[in-house]
Amino acid sequence: MLTKINYDLKKSIRQAFGEELQDLGKVNTKIVALDADLSGSTQTSLFAKAFPERFFDVGIAEQDLMTTALGLSLEGFIPFAATFAVFATGRAYDQIRNSICYQRSNVKIVGAHGGITVGEDGASHQALEDISLMRSLPNMTVIVPGDYEQTRQAVRYAAGYDGPVYIRLSRMNVPCVYDSEYEFDISKAVVLKEGSDLSLIVTGDLLSEVLKASEILEKSGINAEIINVPVIKPLDCGTIINSVRKTKLAVTVENHSIIGGLGSAVCECISELQVPERVVRIGVNDTFCQSGTPKELLKFYGLDAESIAKKVIELKR
Repeated sequence: MLTKINYDLKKSIRQAFGEELQDLGKVNTKIVALDADLSGSTQTSLFAKAFPERFFDVGIAEQDLMTTALGLSLEGFIPFAATFAVFATGRAYDQIRNSICYQRSNVKIVGAHGGITVGEDGASHQALEDISLMRSLPNMTVIVPGDYEQTRQAVRYAAGYDGPVYIRLSRMNVPCVYDSEYEFDISKAVVLKEGSDLSLIVTGDLLSEVLKASEILEKSGINAEIINVPVIKPLDCGTIINSVRKTKLAVTVENHSIIGGLGSAVCECISELQVPERVVRIGVNDTFCQSGTPKELLKFYGLDAESIAKKVIELKR
């Protein structure tokens, strides 16, 4: 399942979505794709090229994007509606809430360019609250894959699931963590490495940064258990609780605000199940972020491997 990671060999999460959607379209004629004038960025362009009669570009009109997808779902189609995460969840929140989720419609929303790794586009395009918005909605499933293979399998799962799904994608190319033996399970987080000193819990495109951080920690004598959480809702509390009971410390890592995302979800399950252990959230600390390259921004906001490891070492002193 877990490949030997070459951190210099990276693949696109967005491309994984586009390729899987195109492959699914070959075997299921009910699958349709919609975009909001960003098909090159979201990679729905691959589906559009293969199946132009099943592709709909609504223009820069995200509310129309969601309501058109809703209409197609009510006619028996399986729509994948893609645009930047900040626009999908922000501009069209009312349509998602009152039309898609309220009716539990079979719409798949794909939010590309999530988090600060959008880079130079800056604060207006950096979705840092989208996970929080989507996981608070009744009937919504929230998936945040961390590499190429996990993304393909998550998209495949969403196509076969009857109900609303939000899939958050990164703009940043990331190392391949999973190989073809990996099997996506909506109900399970993945323990990638067992450890005893703390539980490092990560979602999305920072997965490889956390794995790299764990290697740095090993050199400092700290044995971290690594848990990858590709599904924020429904959250696999059982795996998290079992780990934290053993290690006595949870550290969550996400390319998202620390408010309302993975960190908050982990805090909720730990407190509700009365596990008296500390949770430290690493993410964006309630701020709008600057413009810069993904590498620069991860370093500046403490989300690269070295910064994560440094934070953990400070906690363990």
